[in-house]
Amino acid sequence: MKESDSKTGAPAILRRRPVLVTGGAGFIGSNLADRFASEGHDVLIYDALARPGVDRNLEWLKKRHPSKISAAIADIRDETAVSDAVSDAQAVFHMAAQVAVTTSLADPREDFEINIRGTLNVLDALRKRSEPVPLVFASTNKVYGDLVDVELDMTNDAYVPRDPAIRDNGIGESRPLDFHTPYGCSKGAADQYVLDFARSFGIPTCVLRMSCIYGQRQMGTEDQGWVAHFLIRALEGRPIAIYGDGCQVRDILNISDAVDAYAQAWKRIGAVQGRAFNLGGGPANAISLRQLLVHIEDLIGRPVETAYADWRAGDQRYYVSDTRRIARELALKTPTPWRKGVAALARWLQEERGLSGTIRHSPPLQEAAIVP
Repeated sequence: MKESDSKTGAPAILRRRPVLVTGGAGFIGSNLADRFASEGHDVLIYDALARPGVDRNLEWLKKRHPSKISAAIADIRDETAVSDAVSDAQAVFHMAAQVAVTTSLADPREDFEINIRGTLNVLDALRKRSEPVPLVFASTNKVYGDLVDVELDMTNDAYVPRDPAIRDNGIGESRPLDFHTPYGCSKGAADQYVLDFARSFGIPTCVLRMSCIYGQRQMGTEDQGWVAHFLIRALEGRPIAIYGDGCQVRDILNISDAVDAYAQAWKRIGAVQGRAFNLGGGPANAISLRQLLVHIEDLIGRPVETAYADWRAGDQRYYVSDTRRIARELALKTPTPWRKGVAALARWLQEERGLSGTIRHSPPLQEAAIVP
């Protein structure tokens, strides 16, 4: 079922050249939609509302922007519905996806259908437009595989690359692609389709290969959105499962900074079309799972119970984005410091879920919470 105009059968906002956000009720998509609606754009949300909790994001958007937000409740695999949604869009942000490695292993065919076929539906609808319409695509660091060839040492409960260039700057876009797990394959293939449609058909596309994004409106689970998931479990006094040794490192990026990058990619699409960029918090925001747990304990003022399990398929011991190219090409500001951002997310989650307790605004800095 689609929310639609009673006369035409299509969302009424379509006739106003909206910004289309597929997966727009999700974490990143809803924040993107909020930004564009706040700037005065009409926004069409295309979402199946399959992920638990995202319907609340859509309700929040409609309440904040009643005249700017419209929704097509449909599956990205529905070719006709996608074509209808794309028909009048002035720009497309393609966020709709199957997002968990574990789910892809349990049902690789569905993962394929959503991530590859769904992306091709969007691209082919754009190909048939009479004008070049920008598409910015949400890809993933998983396109680089498990990075087992990157030699690592252990320092302060965190893996650190021996190569000083990687240690200082992170993983750059010149890194060869190496798809692992069905999720890595499906997102990687979609990533390449998006880039090739710029080459083959002149569609102004741009790919952002994201590391770990966190922030408000994130419904973190064990399989996806680990920063929010850790905070939710800790705030509710429940144990947290750690897969592997907890020393694996990611560069985390606040959602406000991620939205800035997507908005700038659209603004500068003429200069960056047909290119892929690594998007994350960079070395200054690189932390291990254990280091985040220490910070959370400081924030809530009590220990967090943890349990350890085996490594999961395709998990990278270390991934940090080299953000120099994207910062330069998109004129991005310095990202939000991770301690500040995580504390803000903790306060939002506490309020959103009606939880009691005090979140410390300025927890003490600890050497163990800094990746050298």
